[in-house]
Amino acid sequence: MAATMMEHNNHSSNDLSHQKRADSSKSESPSEDGNLTDDVVELVQKEIGGDLKSLKKVPGLLEKLTLENKQLEEQVLTVSSSVPLRVSAALSAAEESRVKLESLLEKERLLSNTLQQHLQGSQVWADSIGQVLGQLDTLERHMKYLQCLARIEELSDRIQQYLMTNSVWDAVGAIDSMATLDMGLRESACSHLQAFIRETLRFWHKILKDKLSSDFEEVLTQFHWPFISPPTQTLSPPANAQEINSQLELLVSQLLSLQTSDDIISEKKEIPSHPGQSQTPPLSLPIQIMLLPLSKRFRYHFTGNRQTNNLSKPEWYLTQVLMWMGNSSNFMDEKIQPILDRAGNKVNARVELCRGLLILAQEKLAQDAPRLLYDDALFCHLVDEVLQFEKELRSTHSYPRAYPGILHILLEETVFQKWLSVERKMAVEKVDAMLSAEGAWSSQYKDITDVDELKAPDCAETFMTLLLVITERYRSLPCPRAQLSFLALQKELVDDFRIRLTQVMKEESRQPLSPRYCAILNAANYISTVLSDWGDNIFFLQLQQAAVSVGEEILGPLGATETGRLASLEGSLFEALLALLERLRGDMLGRLLDAVMRDCKEKAQPYCKDRWISLPSQSDQATMSLSSSACPMMLCLRDHLLQLQQMLCLPLFQMFWQGLTERLDCFIYEDLILYNHFNEGGAAQLQYDMTRNLFPLFGHYCKRPENFFKHVKEACIILNLKVGPALLLCDVLKQSEKDDGHLNHQQSSPESVLNELGVYKLAPSDAQILLNLRSAWLKQ
Repeated sequence: MAATMMEHNNHSSNDLSHQKRADSSKSESPSEDGNLTDDVVELVQKEIGGDLKSLKKVPGLLEKLTLENKQLEEQVLTVSSSVPLRVSAALSAAEESRVKLESLLEKERLLSNTLQQHLQGSQVWADSIGQVLGQLDTLERHMKYLQCLARIEELSDRIQQYLMTNSVWDAVGAIDSMATLDMGLRESACSHLQAFIRETLRFWHKILKDKLSSDFEEVLTQFHWPFISPPTQTLSPPANAQEINSQLELLVSQLLSLQTSDDIISEKKEIPSHPGQSQTPPLSLPIQIMLLPLSKRFRYHFTGNRQTNNLSKPEWYLTQVLMWMGNSSNFMDEKIQPILDRAGNKVNARVELCRGLLILAQEKLAQDAPRLLYDDALFCHLVDEVLQFEKELRSTHSYPRAYPGILHILLEETVFQKWLSVERKMAVEKVDAMLSAEGAWSSQYKDITDVDELKAPDCAETFMTLLLVITERYRSLPCPRAQLSFLALQKELVDDFRIRLTQVMKEESRQPLSPRYCAILNAANYISTVLSDWGDNIFFLQLQQAAVSVGEEILGPLGATETGRLASLEGSLFEALLALLERLRGDMLGRLLDAVMRDCKEKAQPYCKDRWISLPSQSDQATMSLSSSACPMMLCLRDHLLQLQQMLCLPLFQMFWQGLTERLDCFIYEDLILYNHFNEGGAAQLQYDMTRNLFPLFGHYCKRPENFFKHVKEACIILNLKVGPALLLCDVLKQSEKDDGHLNHQQSSPESVLNELGVYKLAPSDAQILLNLRSAWLKQ
């Protein structure tokens, strides 16, 4: 039985091995062989396993696998027999398609040949038709050309007829139609036609304009135009006032209708204005005619060899222009403006007249300014008059800021550079004069306490007034670049003045307590305060934004950080100057404090060397009094404080006495307290001197002056502790040293113990040193 089972097993194993080798021979890759082996092993493990009793399943498994193999072979044979039939069918279909394709290609070749023959035959017809179409196009263009000529002739005849019959409105309409036709031919290549219509339009426009201008001038004459002097109110209006007003409105309306043709003939475009100003349209035709008599008078008086044409008197023609504006304003508002409004013309009559008069002033200024470049006095006078004219133009006559005045003439490169150089020269001369003046370092408000808060000397106040005047001069300039150029000049002047202050300060540094030294310090503080206020001013904030975009060309290269700060408004245009002034102010305050401390230390030497360890106790004295050795130091401090309070402005004096308390605190603590040993009487005397004499000296300037003497105050607290609390504090400090700073939950820290005593500034090590200074009576 066992032998039989072994045979079956061997047989099954041989069959499985045979099947495995067969499948392996069919596989195409090592990975497939590995997968097949894994499948066979998995099948054997699943069906038989490791139990020998399961070997009886081998015959059934073999039979099952044999059946499956047979089925697979049949399927393979079936597929193999059907494949040739499908291949044959595919080949037949391909052959049929090839035959159809050859047939189609042959048809395409025949059709192509036929089409080519047809095209060759029709080319003659096409050439013939092309010539005809070209001739038609030429004829069409000739016809349009003739139509344009006919239209021009027709309009010309109609205009002539209308003028002969005095039909002015019809003539105006015909001229407007001709102007429209002229604009339509602007893109045409027919130059002769363009020239013809332009000449025809100019001919008829001039005739009609001359006629209307003559009638308009006659009507204006009846209104006493132009108003050379201020108009006077007549007692009664003329009898034909209504008729004159009707004629005025009719003529103004007709002239406005000729505006288009007038602009075309004159080739007027929008008048270019200075950068930063909006474009301005050409003057309306009625205003042009109204300006003619004023223009004649202006050129008569202010050109040629007339006495009124004086280079040294620019105010003559500028004032004349302003007078004409003022004299004519009522007439423009009451007579001309309503007519313009009814005609739908959206312009301001008074502003239009001002624009026309400004053209005269601009032309005159443009001629005169270059001739004054080599005479500083006359040039300065010209600039002053132009600035005053611009100010009155914008304020009194309400001339819009969107329209250019005459300031842009001064911004021409040559003239503008001359302006800057003259401003710089004049400013430097004034600074020299103000610094050399007798009362340069005294304040003109020194006797008025409420006014003289900053105690600025005259030279500093005059200098800032000079800068303010310069600001007002360039504030109204229409170009940010020009404004930034003046700002750069101001910064240059401030830096130059700072250097001059530094030079004078060094001369006075040997006597830092002198009034002149304090005046220099007040001057630096005053300039810094004013510049800080300017940094928050709307005008300078606008300049700051302009400096971000165009400032590098004028103010020099700006770093990325500085540009970012300026753009975000965190910094200011005067930040660098403020830093330099702050440095000067700090240096001078330091010198002042050094001088006072040097004097106080000298007076305090006997006080520091007093025998603090042998002074009588407080119980042995009837009353406590200031130590006699401390009197010189206290008197010195009092005198200096009173003196400097009078000479320094309040912000500087506050900085001074606070810096003085800081230095005094360190001096008394280090040179007096830590240098000596104290008995009970010495500690009490020290506390009395400090709390009743030194601290009250500064009580005039703050409510709690002892807070500025933290070292001295807390040292007095520790030195004046009773024996019990002193011993307990000493034990806590010693225990903390033994434990190396590690405390248990029940033990208080030295800092908390010191805080309970009112000591916050001094460290535990400082407290230990102070306790050792009173060790002579602690051992009792």
